Amino acid sequence: MRLVLTGGSVFRGGEFQPLEIAVSEGRIVSVSPRVSRDGAAVVELNHCFVVPGFVDVHVHLREPGFSYKETVASGTAAAAAGGYTAVCAMPNLNPAPDSPERLREELEAIRRDARVHVYPYGTITRGERGEELADLAALAPLVPGFSDDGRGVQPEELMRAAMLLAKRLDRPIAAHCEDESLLAKGWCVHDGAFARARGLPGNDPASEWRQVERDLRLVRETGCRYHVCHVSTRKSVSLLRAAKAEGLPVTCETAPHYLCLCDGDLEDDGRFKMNPPIRSAEDRDALVEGLLDGTVDCVATDHAPHSAEEKSGGLRGSLNGVVGLECAFPVLYTELVKTGKVPLDVILNALCVNPRRIFGLPGGKIEEGQPADLTVLALDCEPHIVAPERFRSMGRATPFAGRRVEAAVCMTIVDGKLVFPEGLEPSPHGTIGIIRGCDGLEGGEP
Repeated sequence: MRLVLTGGSVFRGGEFQPLEIAVSEGRIVSVSPRVSRDGAAVVELNHCFVVPGFVDVHVHLREPGFSYKETVASGTAAAAAGGYTAVCAMPNLNPAPDSPERLREELEAIRRDARVHVYPYGTITRGERGEELADLAALAPLVPGFSDDGRGVQPEELMRAAMLLAKRLDRPIAAHCEDESLLAKGWCVHDGAFARARGLPGNDPASEWRQVERDLRLVRETGCRYHVCHVSTRKSVSLLRAAKAEGLPVTCETAPHYLCLCDGDLEDDGRFKMNPPIRSAEDRDALVEGLLDGTVDCVATDHAPHSAEEKSGGLRGSLNGVVGLECAFPVLYTELVKTGKVPLDVILNALCVNPRRIFGLPGGKIEEGQPADLTVLALDCEPHIVAPERFRSMGRATPFAGRRVEAAVCMTIVDGKLVFPEGLEPSPHGTIGIIRGCDGLEGGEP
C-alpha cells in the first residue's frame, strides 16, 4: 500500500525540514514539499517529527530457552512501541547460537514472530563458556557480529584468536568487558558511596576498564573491529577516546541508565540491579561528555527482561538486568535534550545513524530508494509518566518507573508497514491523524 506522511518535520541532512514522504512497497519513493497522494493512505502528522527508525544494538529477546522472561513477539512489540525498527539480539540463549545449526531455532522465531528487523549475534565462544571459539566462519554470513555478552572472555589468547578470525571474516567483536578476577563476591552495586553507606559489596570500576585496556592492546595487534558493550566508567571512556585518536577501529555504546542516573539515585529494588551497575555522578558525566565528543557512538538499552519473581529480591537478591526499549527515547529527550546537556541531533545519531554504520545495517537516511523504516515522535508534549504496567515487554523492571517524561513515540513504520500502534490498517484514500503527545490516533475518510 502507498502511504503519505504529511504535516510534520523530517530529519534530513542533520536538521528538521517541512517535507512530505511517500512510501510504497517497503521503500521511500519521494521526499519533497509536496508528494502525490494518488491511491495513498495519508497520515496527518500534526506537527510531529519524522526520523530514521531507531536501532538498538543490544537487546535480550530471551527466545529460545527463556521464553518465560520474553519472546521474540513480545520483545519486538516493545521495540516497535519504543520507535525501534531494528534490534541486534544478544546470544545468551539456550541453545547458544555458536553454530548455524544452533542459530536455526532463533532465526525461525524471528521469521515467524518479529515485528521489527532482528539481527542476531553469534557467540564468540562455544556455549559462551570462554573455553574454545565458536564456529565463527560458518556464522559470519548470518550475523552482524560476535559477542559473549553476559561474560567477558577471560583468556587473553582466546580473545586474540577471536579477533584475528573476526578480522579475516570482516565482523566486529562486541565485547562485554569484565575482568572476573577483580569482582567482589556477591557484588550488587557500584563500589561507591551508596555501597559503603549500606554495607553492600561493590563492583570495582576496574573490573570493566582493565579488560577494555587489555582488548585495546589486542586490537592494536590484530586490527579487528571492536565494539565495547554498555560502557559505564569514566576510565573506559578515557581509554576509548585515546584509542580513537590513535586511529584504532573501535566503537562503543552506553545505555540511558548510565547517562541519566548515578548511584545517588539508587533504591533497594531489583529495578536498579544490572551489570555493569549504575555508577558515580563522575562516571555519568564522563559518559555524557563522551557522547558529546563522539567517543560514545551508540545509545543501546541492554533491554534484559526477567520475571517478576527474579526481580523481587532487592539489590542483593535480584538477577541482573533491566528493561528499556519502551521508555528510552522519552527519557533521553527529557533528561538530556530538554535540560540542554545534549543536542537532539547527537541523540538521533546515536540511535539512528551510528548503529547502522558500525554493524553494516541498511537504512538510516530519509531519501528516495531507502528502506521505509521510520519513527514519528512528539517532542515537548504533555508530560506523562513511565508506566511499566503498560509495557508490551514481559519485563517490568526499569529504573525509570514513575519518571515524568515530555516526549513520546507516536508511530513506527517498518518496511512501509505501520507496526505501532498495533492493529492500525489504513485504507487507500483514508486519512489517519496523529493525536500529538500520546499514542492515540484518529482516523476517517477525507
